[in-house]
Amino acid sequence: MSNSGTRSSAAELLIQLDRSQSVSLRTQLEHRLRELIRSGALSAGAVLPASRTLATDLGVSRRLVVDAYEQLIAEGYLAAEERSVTRVGNVSTPTASVPAAEERPKRHNLRPGVPALAEFPRSAWLRATARVLTRSPDSALAYPDPRGAVALRRAIAAYLRRVRAVVAEPDQVVICAGFTQALSLIVRAGGIALVALEDPGLVGRDQTVAVAGGSHIAIPVDGLGLRTELLHASAANAVVVAPAHQFPLGVTLAPLRRSELLSWAATGDRIVVEDDYDAEFRYDRQPVGALQGLAPERVAYIGTVSKTLAPALRLGWIVPPNSLLDAVVAAKHNHDAGSPTLDQLVLAELFETGVYERHLRRMRKYYRRSRDALIAALQEQLPDVQIGGTAAGLHLIAVLPDGIHASAVVRASAARDLAVEPLDRHVLRDGTGGDNRLVLGYGNIAHATIDAAVCALADAIDSARPAPRTRSN
Repeated sequence: MSNSGTRSSAAELLIQLDRSQSVSLRTQLEHRLRELIRSGALSAGAVLPASRTLATDLGVSRRLVVDAYEQLIAEGYLAAEERSVTRVGNVSTPTASVPAAEERPKRHNLRPGVPALAEFPRSAWLRATARVLTRSPDSALAYPDPRGAVALRRAIAAYLRRVRAVVAEPDQVVICAGFTQALSLIVRAGGIALVALEDPGLVGRDQTVAVAGGSHIAIPVDGLGLRTELLHASAANAVVVAPAHQFPLGVTLAPLRRSELLSWAATGDRIVVEDDYDAEFRYDRQPVGALQGLAPERVAYIGTVSKTLAPALRLGWIVPPNSLLDAVVAAKHNHDAGSPTLDQLVLAELFETGVYERHLRRMRKYYRRSRDALIAALQEQLPDVQIGGTAAGLHLIAVLPDGIHASAVVRASAARDLAVEPLDRHVLRDGTGGDNRLVLGYGNIAHATIDAAVCALADAIDSARPAPRTRSN
């Protein structure tokens, strides 16, 4: 193997020599190096430390290391190169267990829950990162404040007051790793025993509540949102709700039910957990203010950048009631001691420079175009499919004709290189699996491919239609 003008860094080795053994130190060194090579811990071509360096590390003579290297070179385990570089030879190693292959991504993806990943503002993020690294004091690299970086909490509080009508000061904001951690922290901090969950709703909330020490009940959602009359009849002491844009049905909690929900919370020691996951993306109606602004001592507000920027950032925030604030901070500290500071400071920079809100305005237009293109394609190619939940967000509901089960369409779509999702997947209560609704996401599909995706969907639906009955003579 040639050196090609660039010398690779030597591998760090964990080698322990036992001077109490009767086996010589050189033999121990040779045996350990063979083990490392045979096991694959030292792969073919890896550079070994220089003999002088390894001798110093082990507290032995250089001659001992040289002799051990020469023996292993003679056996073929090592190969010597010019300039005294010693590398691992081409030795067969045991085949590592191969993890199960991940599902190959489909050519067309209409699953909900993911924003336009290709539209992430990479250049702006990179510039903000450079500014943060240049300007931040050394203290910014210390262990983080479990509440989050002050700069980000200040920026988020100002944004929420202005855009979402949330009652929030920087000291009331707690930075977290997205919605799942936020819900877990609130359940733990509040010692919440029974949590009511919208049904259907986001997958995984029930497991999050269970791991945090609580249990759940399912409360149905209809065209007006959460059925609050059923909540009043339950023993729940908390409820998780997305009042601005319910997922997956896409409805907005009706004004009367908003009032009933807050009345329920006020009649006992109860908490409303508000999931404000994509309220920034509305198209055919005026924005609805956050529920938290009406009752900040009864509502724990959660927001994230998973839909506005990218879920990979794992950045979100909680504005808990003051009565829960200290307990939420303590739970956050015990859980992970605080979220990564540098990413928080970069996000704060995007808020402070206006980049974040410019990105939102651009993406609102982008997603509206995506939504309109999907609706137009569905109306043209599938006129017997009803469409709902289109006023906001990154997904819509497609109601299939009677007799066609969504689960059958999902299977037929997969065979056509198309990923779609049945509404059944988001239902907490046991169902029959015969629901005829699909949840179609348009956040992460290129505009130019929407027609082709709907064409594949139309073919899948045709294949799932029940065969016509034949008349018997």
